[in-house]
Amino acid sequence: MKRYELIAPCHFGLESILKREITDLGYEVIKVEDGRVTFIGDAEAVCRANIFLRTAERILIKAGSFRAETFEELFQGTKSIPWEEMIPSDGRFWVTKAASVKSKLFSPSDIQSIMKKAMVERMKEVHHVEWFPESGASFPIRVFLMKDEVTAALDTTGDSLHKRGYRKLTAKAPIAENLAAALIMLTPWKGDRILVDPFCGSGTFPIEAAMMAANIAPGMNRNFTAQSWTHMIPAREWYDAADEAREEIVMDVHTDIQGYDIDDGMVSIARENARLAGVDKMIHFQKRDLRELRHSKKYGFIITNPPYGERIEEKKNLPELYGAIGERFKALDAWSLYLITAYEQAEDMIGMKAAKNRKIYNGMMKTYFYQFPGPKPPKRK
Repeated sequence: MKRYELIAPCHFGLESILKREITDLGYEVIKVEDGRVTFIGDAEAVCRANIFLRTAERILIKAGSFRAETFEELFQGTKSIPWEEMIPSDGRFWVTKAASVKSKLFSPSDIQSIMKKAMVERMKEVHHVEWFPESGASFPIRVFLMKDEVTAALDTTGDSLHKRGYRKLTAKAPIAENLAAALIMLTPWKGDRILVDPFCGSGTFPIEAAMMAANIAPGMNRNFTAQSWTHMIPAREWYDAADEAREEIVMDVHTDIQGYDIDDGMVSIARENARLAGVDKMIHFQKRDLRELRHSKKYGFIITNPPYGERIEEKKNLPELYGAIGERFKALDAWSLYLITAYEQAEDMIGMKAAKNRKIYNGMMKTYFYQFPGPKPPKRK
């Protein structure tokens, strides 16, 4: 079976987590760059990566790369790629996104337009036609320019992989599902340990944790663009990957996962999202104020995304809010605290210095993942 260079973009700062996921799936990682990991895989790998990876944004098949400092070089470089080997004569193709960093060519719309023209010229010469119906399967193309090096790739995913399909309703500032999964994976939490999110919103942290505990593949209940590329990826590969995902689910695990929110409406939304994800029996959601956070057992985890104070009127409440986080955390016996925030005085207000903090870009916003690990529980005999 033909092997491809597959590119998996991710949130900046979380490349090491994605690399580990890809390696655990059994594939060879050949490059790790800011915001993406490249690995080698065949058609089966395209299906399995889309269905099983929790922290990737999407899976791209690299079509080609070349250097371009002028639009003429961009046109000729694009035209030199054998698009006809990937896109059939009736395929609908377009450059859905162009990103440029430290490159002479920087206008996304111009890059997209010129590359489309070059692809059409190539396909016209190969297929000996003057017009394409573009009535067949969709082949969106994504392009990265980094220091004048152009990389063009086919997007096999479609809607970003963070869209698992369960989150029909959201909070006003929800954390992306793949970012929540990556942050949980940065902690030592395992499915048999206590996890509480006192700012659960639409329930993303508890739901992603429950899906991990039950070994539910994040992409098993959604569709992908490449499912219609049967000339490259036989339908059987998608069925086999989905069967593998179903066989690995373990629902009879005991969990203590809790989500609190002060808004009754958000609690209802979180419960519905958990039901759609198939993990509602594994999570206890309730309306509860942060100041009521308590638990009788030791060695639990708080993993949360508290308010950042995006609005000026909210900023004045942050010192008291983060002070309360610190107060409740210190009152718990041998617990760990992990939180992501853009609030720069978080440590001061919590009243503790984090053992680690990791810079992570949540969209375009610079945030920090503060880590306050507690003691490890004694090993079970």
